[in-house]
Amino acid sequence: MNILNMKNFLDTVNACTGKVNMLCPDGKKRNINGEERVQDSLWRQYRQSKNCLRLVLEIPNPTDYMSIVSYYAGDC
Repeated sequence: MNILNMKNFLDTVNACTGKVNMLCPDGKKRNINGEERVQDSLWRQYRQSKNCLRLVLEIPNPTDYMSIVSYYAGDC
């Protein structure tokens, strides 16, 4: 996903009931749902990339998945 609106993206993520895993370049997964420290890091990366951030996500809960897909479709 290309994140163009970090605030709305994180609001959507934080409304999820389960994990929202970010896949890291080293192959590890990090849950970003409600994780303030990880989200602060994402904000820094987003600003450094001129308000655009590419993320690869794994969302196990189908309802959460649909929430994020709906956010993304509406944000583009």
